[in-house]
Amino acid sequence: QVQLVESGGGLVQPGGSLRLSCAASGSIFSISAISHLGWYRQVQGKQRELVATIASGGSINYADSVKGRFTISRDNAKNTVSLQMSSLKPEDTAVYYCFALQALRQYWGQGTQVTVSS
Repeated sequence: QVQLVESGGGLVQPGGSLRLSCAASGSIFSISAISHLGWYRQVQGKQRELVATIASGGSINYADSVKGRFTISRDNAKNTVSLQMSSLKPEDTAVYYCFALQALRQYWGQGTQVTVSS
């Protein structure tokens, strides 16, 4: 019903910035029913962890490790969600996944690699 495509990953130096974007596509009915959009990340050998989520009403949640450095936003008219990442640290290196929640259904993007290294 919903397809998610991430973009914007890449290599950045510590202290740098990067913006990730995710576009949601599908039927207009399904898109309108999405209650939450967000970002998770995963390092090999570790559990996938929450980075940030934003609800349709505007409520936002951040992981403690990214508060003050990352900003999540959504454009309902364009069906996109973005993650502005600043003051990046090597420990932010991971595959970042776009996430959408529609009622009881979960949707995931294919993932985009973010590498923070000098």
